[in-house]
Amino acid sequence: MPNPFRYFNNSPEVIRLSVMLYVRYPLSLRQVEDLLFERGINICHETVRFWWNRFGPAFAGEIRKRRPAQLRSFPQWRKLGIRVRVFLDGIEPGVRDGMDLCDSRLVVRG
Repeated sequence: MPNPFRYFNNSPEVIRLSVMLYVRYPLSLRQVEDLLFERGINICHETVRFWWNRFGPAFAGEIRKRRPAQLRSFPQWRKLGIRVRVFLDGIEPGVRDGMDLCDSRLVVRG
């Protein structure tokens, strides 16, 4: 597969950094431009927009390919429900009645 960055003057690391800053954090294109300028990279906000349109789907595809492997490598997520049930069974009944389990968080009603 040919290199998608071959016709660009900037390095692939700079392109990936600028696109991921724009996608990952709630920043505007001009804020990404300012952050990169502080790090010595002088590009226009329209360049970031162009890179985002051009390379954004490719970067998202790479992340999607890696995500299932990361979830399989973390086996602890299956045990969460068991631990919560054991924890709730060990609490006194009067205290347990004042608690709700919502969104995997323990909320104590006062």
